[in-house]
Amino acid sequence: MALAMMIVSDVVTLENRGKYQGILGSCVGLGNTIGPFLAAAFVQNSTWRGLFWCICPLAVLSGIMVAFTLPPSKVHGSTATKIRVIDYPGIVLVTAAIMLILIPVSSGGTYFEWSSPMVISMLTLGGICLVAFLIVEWKFAVMPMMPLNLFKNPAVFAILTQNFLFGIVYNSHLYYLPIYYQNARQYSPLMSASLTIPFVATQSSFSIVSGQYISRTKRYGEIIWIGFMLWTLGSGLVLLFSRELPKWKIVLILLTEGAGVGFVFQPTLIAAQAHCTKRDRAVVISTRNFLRALGGAIGLAISSAIFSNSIKSRLNTLATPLPAGFKDTILASILSVPNLNELTTGQKNEVLDAYMGASRSVFLLWVPFIGVCLCLCVLIKDKGLQRPDEKPIIREEQQEEESGSVTGSEIAVQHEASREWDLESGQGEKVLGPEKH
Repeated sequence: MALAMMIVSDVVTLENRGKYQGILGSCVGLGNTIGPFLAAAFVQNSTWRGLFWCICPLAVLSGIMVAFTLPPSKVHGSTATKIRVIDYPGIVLVTAAIMLILIPVSSGGTYFEWSSPMVISMLTLGGICLVAFLIVEWKFAVMPMMPLNLFKNPAVFAILTQNFLFGIVYNSHLYYLPIYYQNARQYSPLMSASLTIPFVATQSSFSIVSGQYISRTKRYGEIIWIGFMLWTLGSGLVLLFSRELPKWKIVLILLTEGAGVGFVFQPTLIAAQAHCTKRDRAVVISTRNFLRALGGAIGLAISSAIFSNSIKSRLNTLATPLPAGFKDTILASILSVPNLNELTTGQKNEVLDAYMGASRSVFLLWVPFIGVCLCLCVLIKDKGLQRPDEKPIIREEQQEEESGSVTGSEIAVQHEASREWDLESGQGEKVLGPEKH
């Protein structure tokens, strides 16, 4: 995903990038629509492993399409030199930090006690690795995977923080809403997949709308504000979900959320690029995607801990005791409800209420994170899609385009690809002027 966004940034000018980023976002939404149906079909009729076998031919087909359709770009410097400056210490440290922190966070209170030596030691080591990663990125990395100087710009700081926070919410949303449908509501996998359509289809549609709006008006600020307002409203309304809420109300709430997501995902990327210099645009994309993915991983770990501990505590306070061993059966596979036929109607309702309460605890997590994202919008000033340091170059390219000396697509490639890393001298990035024809 990050590489696809970088390619779009290289071959499309910033003024037209909203349209193409919107199309890219709609493709993601389309995949999120089709994926649950494929998974449900395999689960109900075959085995869940079949879904992963489907990915292999699709990956091969994508590789063939890239090989024949993607235009090659000029590569400056030797491959060996480029490999040497990769931020290996940063990659190792951040990977270790994530693993050492997420494992105890997701397992604490269920598989391990929070006060156990393993949980405490892993959290401590994870914190040390995280601090070491920040020091490496700040002082030692030649080409850091997450340049800390990006956070000096208030708008970029706000956008990157938003991406981290809504990564927590978005991944948790995609994962735990189907669990709510299948556990608390006792829906089939296919019905659960059907109820994801309002969310992902609206996200896809509004992603295209937002891209077209930005390309035509050269503005992104109001789109981001409206997006986070709708997402915050939708996240709050999700708290109304219950075992009896009519389906049409669920669909209406998901439509609201999906519209907000569609107005946020790609416009925030455009805004981040608009507030960066040309040489930082590729790295701001990778940093943005890294933080969003990190937020998603942390969100799933936190949600898992909340859900598991909530189920555990609610099962301990049931009014009617469960049959011997049934509680252990639930805790052994906590994300799926076991066969309830051996329970009385009252016991069955209590178990399903426990799953509903656990789901609502996860839903409650989403509201403050998206609320903070909405508040951070005050730091994002819409100054258009042209930075002052680029306007002279853009005017020169426009004059060349009008004279017919180069095509618009060539200008786009030159505009973004007219820079290279002077790796041999170790002086970082060297900005070159556009080629003359």
